[in-house]
Amino acid sequence: MTITQMLSQSLILTLLGMSVVFTFLVILIVFVSLTAKVIKALKLDQEKSADVTTPAAQSAQKNKIVAAIAAALHEKQNK
Repeated sequence: MTITQMLSQSLILTLLGMSVVFTFLVILIVFVSLTAKVIKALKLDQEKSADVTTPAAQSAQKNKIVAAIAAALHEKQNK
């Protein structure tokens, strides 16, 4: 096998590899675009407002978190 044959074969292999990668990227872009359109069409991108909590409930949740942190710190200091 001569050097020119080897170079032409390597060029063909390089172009084939680049074509495969390019084709995969195009398919990936099309799939992501279609997925985005389906999600918007089904309105799955909007948050549901059913989890609206009152300020009192939020305050109680924050107090529970602060109590848990304080208990963890107290436990760590006693060791």
